[in-house]
Amino acid sequence: MPATAQSDAAPGAPRSRADLFWSFSWIALQGFGGVMAVVQRELVERKRWLTREQFVEDWAVAQIMPGPNVVNLSMMIGDRHFGLSGALVALAGMLALPSVLVLLLAAGFASVADSALAQGALRGMGAVAAALIIATGLKLIGALRGNPMGRAVCLALVALTVVAMLVFKVRLALVLGVLGGAGCLWAWHCLRPAAANVGEAPRP
Repeated sequence: MPATAQSDAAPGAPRSRADLFWSFSWIALQGFGGVMAVVQRELVERKRWLTREQFVEDWAVAQIMPGPNVVNLSMMIGDRHFGLSGALVALAGMLALPSVLVLLLAAGFASVADSALAQGALRGMGAVAAALIIATGLKLIGALRGNPMGRAVCLALVALTVVAMLVFKVRLALVLGVLGGAGCLWAWHCLRPAAANVGEAPRP
């Protein structure tokens, strides 16, 4: 399906709580480093529970909340479709099987942690994880086309965030507070006329 058609398609939904649990378990088991790329592919491209625009918005909310981004996102989706029980099921899916796997890997890795081969493997996986995140970010830029703030403002905020983090080494909390706050204020300014028109619409 073309990207534009996919972006405009109505999102689907988990069939049941069991579907929610196993879907997020599968996502968690794939999330070695480049978890954002895995989440975007599974939820947007394969399951189509979210459009690209919804994913960008939900991921932004999940990122500013305390805790791991993907765990926050899973609980948001679970709550959206099944309420509190769905949020808890999604959380269990994110944590249950991966916790067992992490404990097994930690026990096995402890004996080879000082090996040059193991250290080289970890560095290689780190490079791949970084590339996955960059590729996913570039893929999601198209979702900014319909953003009410306008593409130019969105791209300017992206550029300022990259420069602040990479060049000036500004702390994440400060970047979120200043640039994120500016983005929220500008979005509110852009959406205010539409909200006013809805409020003034004649009642049937």
